[in-house]
Amino acid sequence: MKEKGLHQKNNFKNGYNFKELIIKNPALKEFIVKNEFGTVTIDFSNLEGVRELNKALICSLDKISNWNFPKENLCPPIPGRLDYIHYLADLLSLKGAAKILDIGTGATCIYPLLGVSAYDWNFVATDIDLDSLDTAQDIIDDNKLTEKIELRQQLKEENILKGIIVDGDSFTAVMCNPPFYKSAEEAQGANGRKSKNLGNNAVRNFAGNNNELWYIGGEKAFLHNYLYESSLYKTSSKWFTSLVSKKENVKSLEKSSKKLGATEFKVIPMHQGNKVTRIVAWRF
Repeated sequence: MKEKGLHQKNNFKNGYNFKELIIKNPALKEFIVKNEFGTVTIDFSNLEGVRELNKALICSLDKISNWNFPKENLCPPIPGRLDYIHYLADLLSLKGAAKILDIGTGATCIYPLLGVSAYDWNFVATDIDLDSLDTAQDIIDDNKLTEKIELRQQLKEENILKGIIVDGDSFTAVMCNPPFYKSAEEAQGANGRKSKNLGNNAVRNFAGNNNELWYIGGEKAFLHNYLYESSLYKTSSKWFTSLVSKKENVKSLEKSSKKLGATEFKVIPMHQGNKVTRIVAWRF
């Protein structure tokens, strides 16, 4: 069976041109290695190398030249994040402008940056962490995107859309990459296993502060809360969407969406190498 890859519109579907990427981010050069097959690559167990690679990738895109954030924040893998944007564009089937609400944008402001770069969309991006929003605003300012991206702080950690959507808001879609884990301990345990699998027990393979990695009740609780709150704002967005890491969470979400009056529920598979994930989308 042929391995499915990135979206056909993804800039990185055919791999990386490291010579060009080093021009975009010279700091990447020191992390370049040749693997046992003589292929130029990086050591993906090296957190700093992965960070510099992704910085080079995003800075190779239109409209983005600066992307600096603290090391303790999660470094998103650009190709996979860009796929969400492209699949969302397919769902929306738009030829004109769009206004997207990004839930939990993080310090990297990743989805708004990619959405502006690929489709010139407008964004409202939210987060509960003020330090993350400060960093995101710096990135927005550095890239001269203040006209395209607005930030809003979520003041209550139990809420997702409440306190964010206000009278007069009209979104084309809501997007979200929810926290995976139920607690800090579960996140740390998963991180330990991931590092071990990569043969690097001593180094954390990914960063991330609490609100980026875990939510009480985990991904399932977050998704069901998000789904419920979306039913309170049925007319505020044409579509509500989210990444779903755990396949087993999809069925209960679909069942609950029907009870809440959703008129359509879609599952959009995404592939990146051996990793399979999915976007769920619903509307009222």
